[in-house]
Amino acid sequence: MVSWTAAAGIALVSLGMALSPGPNMIYLVSRSITQGRRAGLVSLLGVAVGFLVYLAAATAGLTAVFVAVPAAYTVLKIAGATYLLYLAWQAVRPGGRSAFEPRELTVQRPRRLFTMGLVTNLLNPKIAVLYVALLPQFIDHERGSVALQSLTLGSIQVVVAVLVNALVALGAGSLAGFLRRRPGWLRAQRYVMGGVLGGLAVRLATDRSPAPA
Repeated sequence: MVSWTAAAGIALVSLGMALSPGPNMIYLVSRSITQGRRAGLVSLLGVAVGFLVYLAAATAGLTAVFVAVPAAYTVLKIAGATYLLYLAWQAVRPGGRSAFEPRELTVQRPRRLFTMGLVTNLLNPKIAVLYVALLPQFIDHERGSVALQSLTLGSIQVVVAVLVNALVALGAGSLAGFLRRRPGWLRAQRYVMGGVLGGLAVRLATDRSPAPA
């Protein structure tokens, strides 16, 4: 069983990742503002299934590949840290855009909304980095089954991410309008998220622990 420290740690990491600008947030915000809350929630269902796919892969022992090939794990961590730094820079760079500055999207049917949400999440490098490189750092081999710990920690991530994204989808229009009228808040949101992503990148880049078995 996972420790309370590990559970709290993955919850905070998941919260920071969910609140940071990325493909999921940008898509859900744009979809909710363009087509309404219902469309945003249907899209969120697809995103949620994407999380479950990653959870199933982690529980099934995806990390065993990196135990067999340690160099691949190191390369993935470096690539993950680089990607997180890229997202951080996109958030804070001069002229950068907030996720709450929506993109125009064409109106789609529910099945298409679900599929696009699923694909957006499955192809989201930020989530892949979280499951393959960040989540294993909270696993303690002395606390029993790695698969059970992966399932527990991954479930915490899914709950946190879905709740945050649901709030984003439901409040996208109101929040976008609020931030649009207050450019200082919009700028602060970008810097806070950039700081979170930068901190995660540093932690990932400086971690020297081996791949979990």
